[in-house]
Formats: sequence, C-alpha cells, structure tokens
Amino acid sequence: MEDWTPAKQEKVLGNNKRIIILNTIIDVLNVQETIDLVEEYVKQKEPLHLMGVNADKINEINENERLKQIVNSCGIINADGASVIKASKYLGKPLPERVAGIDLMQSLVKLSEAKGYSVYLLGAKQEIVEKTATVLKNRYTDLNLVGYRNGYFKQEQWPEISKELKQVHPDFVFVGITSPMKEYLIEFLQDDGNDCVFMGVGGSFDVISGAIPRAPMWMQKSGLEWLFRVIQEPRRLFKRYFVGNWTFIKAVWKEKKNAY
Repeated sequence: MEDWTPAKQEKVLGNNKRIIILNTIIDVLNVQETIDLVEEYVKQKEPLHLMGVNADKINEINENERLKQIVNSCGIINADGASVIKASKYLGKPLPERVAGIDLMQSLVKLSEAKGYSVYLLGAKQEIVEKTATVLKNRYTDLNLVGYRNGYFKQEQWPEISKELKQVHPDFVFVGITSPMKEYLIEFLQDDGNDCVFMGVGGSFDVISGAIPRAPMWMQKSGLEWLFRVIQEPRRLFKRYFVGNWTFIKAVWKEKKNAY
C-alpha cells in the first residue's frame, strides 16, 4: 500500500518490563506470562497484534521504517528466536526464554478450547489450511473454529476478508502469510475495526498439517531449529539464515560497542 499513516500504539495491558534491541521493543515475558497476558486482551475485548521477532525480523525492521512502526506499536512483542535470547544476554538485558510461535499458537488454541474462545485461520495454500483446520479440530474436539481462508488473495480483497471476520467475530485470528505483507494486512484489518487477537504464525500451518516436519526436540532445545529449516529448504532459506544471522551478529556487536 502506497499511502499509509504511522501505526497506532496498541494499549499495553501488562506491567512487565520491555527492552530494546536494535531499535526493536521486546517484552520480558516467558511463555506462560505471555499466554496469561494475551487472555487479558481477549477478556477485555482489546485489539492486539501479537508479535514475535527473531533475527531475520529484526534485520527486516531496520530496513523498513513502516514495518518498524507496526512492530513497535504492538501490545505484546515476544522473542521468537534463540539468537535474540543470546543477544539479550550479551547486551546485559536478558530475556527469560524463547517464545516459539508455533508452540504459542497451539497453547492459545488449547486455551480457546478450554475457555470457549473462537478461532479463525488465515493463510497458506487451500489444502494446507483445510488440513490444519482438520488436525486442530481432531486434537481439540471442543474448539470453536469459526472459519478459515487460504492466503492467496490480492490487496483489493482485504475489505472482503475484513467483512468476513466481522461476520464471525473470532477471538483469535492466526495469520500464516509472508512478512511484511502479513503485518500490513493485520494493520489494515485492525484499522477497519476488527478487535480480535491477530497473531502471525509463519509456516506453522505447514507443520501442524504435516506438510513439513518440525525439528526434533533436541534441536529445538539447542537453538538449532533454524538449521533444520535450512536443511529442508536450502535454496529459499540459506541467505536468510546464514547471511542474515551474520548481519544480526555484527549489528548486536556494534550496539554493545556503542553502549560503552
């Protein structure tokens, strides 16, 4: 979108500490604290763009002013990357743990089943989002899944998507499309009056549907999940992770040096 105004600052319900790494605000929250705080937004019917940032996202933020404003306006901004956790410790403002997007999504779906909150899935190919819906309904049998739609649409169709969301009025919308279009879309939907919790979930639909395997637990715990993804899709992800991680490391080192 060519014409846009700076993102509005969302209401921040938590009283947790926030830090800044490479021009990016990040909440000092662990997984359970995040879940509890997100539920407060649902209970209060307060709109929320639930954001997760990793090294790649922070690199992107520092090259895209619009994206930076959107990210830093979010009510909750989690560290979804082992490199961000390590950087926080190196910079002397440690974050408690990684809040992995796919795990957080599934925890929020589980919460939704238990509390009767409604869920909508937006993104991925039609067969993937359909399969994701089926898997979640089988796994969480009482889940109120109010709809889903694939991620193959044009910007001109955004008002149509907004209209559909207003009709079903979900508590959670999980968005599985690429950045930064994902953030631009969520900003549009919020500005159009949708007051639910929006969460970008990257490739989570592919994993949940079984289309792409997830890294084994030892790699997840060792902070090597990114390497597993590169091995799966080297042509698409090599530059993002190897070149991008080096860019991130240099920027963190420079920020540390400039702090003294």
